Amino acid sequence: MIEDGDRIILRTSERLFFVQAGKSTFSTDLGMINLAEAVGKESGDQISTHLGTVFTILIPRPTDFFAHGKRSGAPMLPKDIGMVIASTGMNHRDNVLDAGCGSGIAAIYFGSVAQSVTSYEIRDNFAAICRGNVQEAGLENVNVICGDVLDAEGTFDVVHLDLHITPEHVTHAYNLLVPGGYLATYTPFLEQTFIVLDTAEPLFGEVTCHELMDRELSRSKRGTRPSTRVAHSGYITVCRK
Repeated sequence: MIEDGDRIILRTSERLFFVQAGKSTFSTDLGMINLAEAVGKESGDQISTHLGTVFTILIPRPTDFFAHGKRSGAPMLPKDIGMVIASTGMNHRDNVLDAGCGSGIAAIYFGSVAQSVTSYEIRDNFAAICRGNVQEAGLENVNVICGDVLDAEGTFDVVHLDLHITPEHVTHAYNLLVPGGYLATYTPFLEQTFIVLDTAEPLFGEVTCHELMDRELSRSKRGTRPSTRVAHSGYITVCRK
């Protein structure tokens, strides 16, 4: 059931709005929407503007926070986050350490899968944005800490790093992992990737690196072919202790 302050999606066949249910109105070219009417409803219920335009209410998923959530910079793409989840076997029993959380998009995806997520962000303004997005996603198992991940303590099943990585980050991650646990790093450049590989290979039993590529299909009256836009996004290095 939708509560006051919850994020919701309002969708017609042609329009989509990412709003908050509650005691306010939302103005569109299709009419005014009384957002208080969304409180108490369920996903799939409908709400109408004062002009009679009908919107379907949807509960946001992590993909919606990637598309519409407040950003502090460029977040990891969903396909790259999915590679981390798949390559580490992240599941409902795992305690995950996420560092360099930025807007918190990866943390929201991880929190929808894992038992718990501890997310570090060293910049206080980014941490505030991350904390806000996580709260709006309704995830109580994600804890956002404004601080240096090198100060992190405890044990984790998966450590994910999306920041300017140094050898100290890789070594610290190794010490925090349980036996059999995974470190996954996202690096946009080969130079950073080499730092991860050179530090990880003497420590971890398994080290693999993947370039992340993705191309959409482009369809027109002339025919179908892969999109010509840039397909590369970065590198994921996966290390098992």
